[in-house]
Amino acid sequence: MTTPVPTRFSDEEIVVLDKLVASGIGETRSAVVREAVVRLADAVRRAEDGASIACSYLDLPQSADDSQLALTNAMAMTEAEPW
Repeated sequence: MTTPVPTRFSDEEIVVLDKLVASGIGETRSAVVREAVVRLADAVRRAEDGASIACSYLDLPQSADDSQLALTNAMAMTEAEPW
């Protein structure tokens, strides 16, 4: 089910919408707008996740032991590869 959402676009925005339709991003202007909302929501979610991860590192910074453990694990995984 979809719900109509009346909105207005400038002439320039309509040109952009039509180019996106022509390029296959969506079959209609509405489909392009829906895709844009999905992509914007994903970008916002990713930015929030990134900020949360950054804050966690500020709250609990990586120690020298953490760095050494990561390096040791990376070396072990690399050596385990059948190159």
